[in-house]
Amino acid sequence: MRTVRTVLGDVAPGELGGCNAHDHLFLASPRLPGQELRSVAAARAELAAFREGGGGTVVQWTPHGMGRRAGDLPSLSRETGVHLVAATGLHQDVHYDEETLAALRGRAADVFVTELTEGIGTSGVRAGLIKVAGGFHALDAHARWAMSAAAEAHHATGAPIAVHLELGTGALDVLDLLCGALEVPPHRVILGHLNRSPDLVVHREAAGAGCYLAFDGPSRAHHATDWRMPDAVRALADAGHGDQVLLGGDTTTAAARSVNGGPGMPHLLRRVAPRLAQAVGEELVRRVLTTNASRALAVEWR
Repeated sequence: MRTVRTVLGDVAPGELGGCNAHDHLFLASPRLPGQELRSVAAARAELAAFREGGGGTVVQWTPHGMGRRAGDLPSLSRETGVHLVAATGLHQDVHYDEETLAALRGRAADVFVTELTEGIGTSGVRAGLIKVAGGFHALDAHARWAMSAAAEAHHATGAPIAVHLELGTGALDVLDLLCGALEVPPHRVILGHLNRSPDLVVHREAAGAGCYLAFDGPSRAHHATDWRMPDAVRALADAGHGDQVLLGGDTTTAAARSVNGGPGMPHLLRRVAPRLAQAVGEELVRRVLTTNASRALAVEWR
């Protein structure tokens, strides 16, 4: 039976409700000094606001070694009534010190599998997807190593693989590696940040391969392309790929949270979804937030 692996256990896909398919409750990186997401109270408030707006599930794409705070996720889920999906995997190498990466050499796939099947550290919280990352229009040696480990973990567990595309680029190279050389089924791959590079031809080619396409934001850093997202989704829908679209918020700094005056998680349902409905209709937006997300995340776990 296909289920979605949440921090409180496996649930039926139909229980997710409206899904924020890419966001962060906790995040820490040397590339974002002073902008860490570490406050449990702020995470709770953000989830409560998302729930009040009609949200049902948040997928945290924070991977191994970036301050996931997995042990805090179950209580946050219980207290707010929001399903949470945690991630394993690895981001780009610039987000880690060499000691962290060295400790994973030769065993990354085993770590991913353990976090998917047994739990993250001593928390007992099992991850529900694998997150990896590409580079700007290219895949370096680290990306290829991490994706190879992710593919191995996928083949062992069935877990979906979510991919950070740097500035929205490199989608086809990622698919060539993951779905070509590494034989991951395309419907188990979620490409993130496609709104940051609104190349409709690449979007259509990626969708034609059979993967899911996540449009996540907005943010100050990538605002220049935010306004083109409805057109990009409409183009995919017109080409018959509306059932492969996902939406997320991707909150990566404390200032971006709604509790600190930013758009935060509620913005996805309060402003993004209604704006998108003007372009593609309310029914497709409903499917994007519910049916599409549940299919992308649901797995026959091995």
